[in-house]
Amino acid sequence: MKSAGDAPASEPAGSGPRSELRVVGTSVSREIELLFDRVAQSVGRRAPRVLQVGSRSLLSDRNERNWRSLVAKRFGPRAHFVGLDAFDGTNVDCVADICSDPRTLGGKLDEKQFDLVISRHVLERTRHPARAARNIERLLRPGGIAYVSTAWSQAFHATPDDYWRFSLSGLRLLFGRLEVARTFYCGGDVGLDVAYRVERDGKPDLDPRAGAVEQGLFQLVLDHEDNKAVLARQATERLPVSRTYLPTLFVNMVACKS
Repeated sequence: MKSAGDAPASEPAGSGPRSELRVVGTSVSREIELLFDRVAQSVGRRAPRVLQVGSRSLLSDRNERNWRSLVAKRFGPRAHFVGLDAFDGTNVDCVADICSDPRTLGGKLDEKQFDLVISRHVLERTRHPARAARNIERLLRPGGIAYVSTAWSQAFHATPDDYWRFSLSGLRLLFGRLEVARTFYCGGDVGLDVAYRVERDGKPDLDPRAGAVEQGLFQLVLDHEDNKAVLARQATERLPVSRTYLPTLFVNMVACKS
């Protein structure tokens, strides 16, 4: 699968002479393929152990991938997959809160470590995201990989509740013991599988100033009349509090435990 294309981005102010910052078009499907490639390289001929945090299947998650099936398709039936969730339900193997005391959580998981930990759309719903991040780091074996995706901009969605929003810089701060390997932005619309990486020399640009690219990529600023027209076309009433909008946007980070 080829990327959707790439384009140069404006240099952050004061960055000095450096190679060109680029915005590279991709897709979530392609990024998952590359994630699994990385896991396969890490485990070699051994079957991987995979943990999904927040695995419970909900009707509202119609656009969420079935990670158990994806892992089985890529690695075969020998792959060991564990679905972890704070509540029992479909696709849950272990009922436990990722924010639990490490000993409690380790006991629930038989003190096992994992080659891949997947946490998508979970951190914004946890009461203690820093504690969750520490536990994910502990649950990774040396050389293990974490894939974390969480909301940067999204409407309130309480399932069971909704507390936080994170930038890529925020994720790096939370997972400070891991080495960032890949980052990308994606949306949340059903049927629109597009994503974008911001990188330099083929690697994620981790300078916080590179985050200014996001404004040029995604932010919409409408004049007063256009804004009124957009609000008037909505099925239910919307209150005119701003002329500046950001779409539903998720930040994604793939990071490794050295």
